[in-house]
Amino acid sequence: MRSIFKFYMKEYDNDSYRHILKYTSLFGGVQGLNILIGLVRTKIVALLLGPGGMGLASLFQTTANFISQATNLGVSFSAVRNISELFDSGDEARIAHFVKIVRAWSLLTGLVGTLLCMLVGPMLSQLTFTWGDHTLHFMVLAPLVGMMAVTGGETAILKGARQLRSLAVIQVYNMLASLLIAVPVYYLFGESGIVPVMLLTALVAMLLTISRSHRLYPIRLTSARGILGEGMGMVRLGVAFTLAGIFGSGADFAIRTYLNNVASLHEVGLYNVGFMMTMTYAGVIFSAMESDYFPRLSAVNNNVVRFNDLISKQAEVSLFLISPIIVAAMFLLPIGLPLLTSGQFLPVVDMMRIMSLSLYLRAVTLSVEYLSLAKGASLSYLFLEGVYDVVVVGLTILGYLYDGLTGTGVAILAAGVFNILLVLIYTKLKFGVQLRPFLVVLLLSQMSIGIAAYAVTRLFTGVPYWTLGAFLFLLSFFISLKILHKKTHFWEGLKKRFGNR
Repeated sequence: MRSIFKFYMKEYDNDSYRHILKYTSLFGGVQGLNILIGLVRTKIVALLLGPGGMGLASLFQTTANFISQATNLGVSFSAVRNISELFDSGDEARIAHFVKIVRAWSLLTGLVGTLLCMLVGPMLSQLTFTWGDHTLHFMVLAPLVGMMAVTGGETAILKGARQLRSLAVIQVYNMLASLLIAVPVYYLFGESGIVPVMLLTALVAMLLTISRSHRLYPIRLTSARGILGEGMGMVRLGVAFTLAGIFGSGADFAIRTYLNNVASLHEVGLYNVGFMMTMTYAGVIFSAMESDYFPRLSAVNNNVVRFNDLISKQAEVSLFLISPIIVAAMFLLPIGLPLLTSGQFLPVVDMMRIMSLSLYLRAVTLSVEYLSLAKGASLSYLFLEGVYDVVVVGLTILGYLYDGLTGTGVAILAAGVFNILLVLIYTKLKFGVQLRPFLVVLLLSQMSIGIAAYAVTRLFTGVPYWTLGAFLFLLSFFISLKILHKKTHFWEGLKKRFGNR
């Protein structure tokens, strides 16, 4: 063990690690609070709607996300970079003018998305459902797409202006509003309340975001004729991100539609909860990448040594934080999943365990993939995302045919292995990406502990199950804590912070 730690400790920069840990913790803390609220909401909604109702809600939400990604032109992403650069320059007049550009494009894309959703409602109904006519549902949902576009634009303004506190407040209020809206509506109307809940929740999110951004930059209605032309550079930057989002949303849409057509809404609901609680909630750890990591990576994208160093450190911190969580989840799922949802969702436990192993790989893959965007290599980013989405859909269908929902977990893990190999080979040849040996050893050691944990859950029960589970969790936790302490002087930082109060 000592020899491993000596290898781990070579050549590190304390300040860089502390910065990454600080902002990962900041954004992760906000996401963690939102997830706690979301878990309460999920538990209540699961009891009120059951797997079938949650599957129906998932299909509607996935479809709306797909239309939104297809029409928003990446404004919510590309605008952050532009506003951030202007914010650093301190030119308030130019910032205010660019905010008008962002709002004009957000409104335009919102209107286009709303109209498109209404027009393709019949086709969406035929593609998504094998029973009944849901055209009216999709047409009524159309305003949701427009509200998502407006909310995305206003959120970009707040991100670019570094209004992190406002963003945190909005996220928490949105989750609380979602809880307060969903529970009474689902209690009174059941599945008939799904569309109204989605619309009301989106409306509250839009109004909350506008109220915060309006304080910084008041909304003024002006002609958008010349303004739209000025925003073409922003739109071009966002197109690749948009197309990648279309592939991602399209992959989610294809998987859920396939499960609905070959199985049932009940199966879609089970898959959706398993996927959401494994992959989406892992976003607690990865949530700092877009807001903090991406701008810093953009600043050093032309320096091979510096961007390689930053990529490795970001991936390392993500692995430090997520590895013990994965091991703990392996053993606690049979208890935690019924508590957080209901006993009806126990069939997805094994799927979630296998799927969670892909999170080790995701910590590294995400850190590397952002380099394509930081360099403005939009075609590279689009290629990597598109290939992965095609592979994950194909493998998921094969996995489900072979072993049901557990097979979909195996498929997502296999897609993760394929993706990390593709991304590392491509970015090494294209940009000169080279992961540090430290990161490779850390990934292999922590993932080995995760695989061992999965093996224990399959082979043991009772006392051996919990004893070995506790040992593996403590081993993973000790490795992460020990290295974090060495790299960031973790304990000293805590003492200073609380000792000054």
